[in-house]
Amino acid sequence: MRASSLLHAGASLLLLWAGLSSAAQQPPAANASNSVNAQNAAPVLQQRDPRYRINKTDVLQLTFTFTPEYDQSVTVGPDGYISPKGIGDLHVEGMSTPEVSAALEKAYGKILHDPVISVIPTTVVPAYFIAGGEVAKPGKYTFQGNTTVTQAIQIAGGFTADAKHSQVVLFRRIDTDWAQGTKIDVKKMLKSGTLAEDLNLQAGDMLYVPKNTISKVGTWIEPWSQVVKLNFISKPID
Repeated sequence: MRASSLLHAGASLLLLWAGLSSAAQQPPAANASNSVNAQNAAPVLQQRDPRYRINKTDVLQLTFTFTPEYDQSVTVGPDGYISPKGIGDLHVEGMSTPEVSAALEKAYGKILHDPVISVIPTTVVPAYFIAGGEVAKPGKYTFQGNTTVTQAIQIAGGFTADAKHSQVVLFRRIDTDWAQGTKIDVKKMLKSGTLAEDLNLQAGDMLYVPKNTISKVGTWIEPWSQVVKLNFISKPID
C-alpha cells in the first residue's frame, strides 16, 4: 500500500476516534520529551496522569463543609458544563476532581466566605481505548486497570499476519482541537526485551497497526477540525 493510501486510511480511523474520545478523556500532566514544531505552536503530547478526569454525563456530588445548605448533585452536560446553584454555568470536562473543587471554591468565593467544597463523582463514564488496523479484533475496549501498548494489542487479539509490528501508532488527544501520534517499534521492543516504550494508555487513546511502513509520511500536527496531520515521536516519552 502506498504511503498516501495508508495516511488516508489512518486519517479516517482518527476522525472516527475523535468523535468517540470526546466522551472519555484524561488529559495528561507531564510534558513529553519531544516538542511540536515551534512554527505550529501546537500543544505537546504528555505523560499519563492517574487522576480521574471529568467527562460528559458524569454526575458529581458537591459537598460544602461549612455551608451544607449548598450541597447538591450536578450532571455534566453535553457541552461539558455544570450548573451549580448560585453561580451559573462552569466548564469542568477534562478536569480532575481537585481542579473542579478549586474552580468551584473560586466561583463560590464571590458569594460565600472561604468556601470548602469537595467533589465526588457518583456516576462516571467507563474509560476505554480503541484498537484498529491490523489486529485480530479491532474495536473499543474498556479498561480493567493500567494497560500498556503491548497489553492492549493482546487484548485486541494480537497482530494479524499482515501487521507492521515496527510501525504501531498511538493516537492521543491533547485537547479538544489537537491530537498527536507516537510511532512505537513494538517489534524491536519485544525482540530486545526492553519495555521502555511500552507506554501506559489513557482513556480515549487509539492504537493503529498499519500494513506497511509510514515512517516517511512526515512530521506535522494540525487541528483536526481542518486536516488530520500527525507528529511522530520515535523515542520513548519521559
